[in-house]
Amino acid sequence: MHADALTAPVDAAAAALLAERGLRMAVVDPADRQAWHDWVAADARGFHDKEPSAGFLEDLAGDVPLQRAVGVYDETIAEPRVPVATVVSWPAALTVPGGGGVGSWAISGVTVSPTHRRRGIARAMLESELRVAVAGGAPLAILTVSEATIYRRFGFGPATWATAFTVDARRAGWAGGETPGRVQFVGRDGAIATARTLFEEAWRATVGDVEIVGHRFTRLFGAPSEPEDQRARRFARYDDEDGTARGLVVYRLVENPADFADYTVEVLQLVATTDDAYRALWRFVLDLDLVGTVKAWLRTVDEPLRWLIRDPRMIRTTELREHLWVRVLDPVAALSARTYGGAGRLGLRIADPLGHADGAFTIESDASGRAVVTPGAADGPLLELPVDALGSLYLGGASAAVLAAAGRLRERTPGDAAIADRLLRASRPPALTTWF
Repeated sequence: MHADALTAPVDAAAAALLAERGLRMAVVDPADRQAWHDWVAADARGFHDKEPSAGFLEDLAGDVPLQRAVGVYDETIAEPRVPVATVVSWPAALTVPGGGGVGSWAISGVTVSPTHRRRGIARAMLESELRVAVAGGAPLAILTVSEATIYRRFGFGPATWATAFTVDARRAGWAGGETPGRVQFVGRDGAIATARTLFEEAWRATVGDVEIVGHRFTRLFGAPSEPEDQRARRFARYDDEDGTARGLVVYRLVENPADFADYTVEVLQLVATTDDAYRALWRFVLDLDLVGTVKAWLRTVDEPLRWLIRDPRMIRTTELREHLWVRVLDPVAALSARTYGGAGRLGLRIADPLGHADGAFTIESDASGRAVVTPGAADGPLLELPVDALGSLYLGGASAAVLAAAGRLRERTPGDAAIADRLLRASRPPALTTWF
């Protein structure tokens, strides 16, 4: 994707539409500190967060050149400098099947003030973001959501799922055996230094993951503006037999006021680039003294931990939800960027009301999984599907056969969905390890 998309002017069509409704749409000037602070305040209010402190604003200062913030303004309100709607976006590399990365337009911070609902503001902002992404050459747009009922209408489909779980640490028992190497504590600075290389290796190896940058990276280790939160976090690193860092866990301990020997460990991030690192760090967490419960979030739906403890019933899933949503904008570029499950041919007839991905396309893959994607649907297996369903299939986390059974797509002939699954499904469910 073109890096200059960050400096793209406001989308003219959306700006004109909102102007007819007495509203002004504008890209926030990164050099205008007050305008940026007002935008952040509106964003926080939209998500019911507390008023941003001076320290928090300072934490975010490094993000300003990394992203493109847009606000919608109403000059008639009491404080017209504060936007009544917000959206922010930036280029991001998404890991796809085959281990490559595809340039994507990441969208976040979508808010509309409750005083300005039902005016078409969100639709204008989202559709404008898609047009900016297309103009910048992005094959995909991606986002994570607070409300799962909004984004399908813009062509996004849920592409990864995440779980949260609770473990009874005292009764779970360990069945994973010993691991070479060692686990050791490191301080915040050491953890950050390790994570800068370790996290990149991990996200490049995980289908559906994206790079964590800016304050989204540093906040994992405790925000500089929140010293109490920093002091509450602990960092443990796994080094292999050669002394190379292969994993890192970030966690905090929550005391049970009624029982000092019954702490809860909250695993905020556990990243491992080898199986040994994964096993060693989970054993370290589960074996902590004075701990009765371990909680974790944003974990994969096929978490290997279930096979590492003696009593899998001691893991209780507390949440299963969609996480990353994908919107295909350029089917040829997007479908050419990933690999497939061997040689085969698959036709797609995509319905896209917004027009970006509408049309017929054919995927021809060779024995290595590399494919040539061309416009037009050839004879043979073919799926007819809306663009949001294509977003769900794209990373290999959804089954075409299941979507067909749900009426979300149609086969040209019975069995076409099974052929699609052979070509499209990933060996492991895709996963996104962060929010954005």
